[in-house]
Amino acid sequence: MDTVKHIFLRYSAFLWAVLKPLGSWGVFAIAALDGAALGLPMDPIVATYVYQNRSRFLLYVLMASIGSTVGSMVIYGIGYLGGEELLRKRISPERFGKFHQAFEKHPFWSLMFPAMLPPPTPFKLFALTAAVSEMRFSHFLLAIFAGRFVRFLTLSILTLVFGPQFVHISGAIFREHWSQVLAAVAVGLAIWLVVIRLKKRKM
Repeated sequence: MDTVKHIFLRYSAFLWAVLKPLGSWGVFAIAALDGAALGLPMDPIVATYVYQNRSRFLLYVLMASIGSTVGSMVIYGIGYLGGEELLRKRISPERFGKFHQAFEKHPFWSLMFPAMLPPPTPFKLFALTAAVSEMRFSHFLLAIFAGRFVRFLTLSILTLVFGPQFVHISGAIFREHWSQVLAAVAVGLAIWLVVIRLKKRKM
C-alpha cells in the first residue's frame, strides 16, 4: 500500500511540474484529457493549484470544470455513434437496464450527481450511458459542468481550510467506504426529487 501511495505521489508531482508553467490552462488541459478517457489524478492537481495560489481558486475551479466538460465530448461521441455494444461488454445486463432506466426518467440528475463524486466512481460509464440513451447534447454538457463545478468547488474550499493533505485522507476514506457514500448520495437524490414533486403538486 505504501508503494502504491509513493508511486501516486511521485506521479502527481511529475504532472504538477509539467503543468505549473501553464497556469490555469494547465488545469484545463489535464481536466480535458481526464474527461476524454485518461484516468488522471485531478483532485491532487486542482488542490495543488488552489493551495499554491489561493486568490485564484475560483478560476481553477472554473477551468477544471470546463476542461472536464470539453473532454467528455469524446465520450458522448463514442456513445452516440454506437457505444451501446461497448457499454454492454463492460457492465452486466441488469446494471445496463438500471442505468438506462435512470437516464430515461431523470437524465440530467443521473449524470450530474456522478459528476460530483471523486474516484472510484465509474463516471465515464454514466457519461457513456447518457450518450447511448441519446441525452440531449446541451443537457449532457450542462450536467457535467454543474457536477464538476460542485465537486471542484467543494474540494477547493476544503483544501483552503485543511490543506492539500485533505485530498489523500478523503480519497482513502471514499475508496474504503465507496458503496456507503454512493448509497447516501442515492438516498439524498431520492429525497430531493420527492421534495420537488411535492412542491410542483402544491403549485
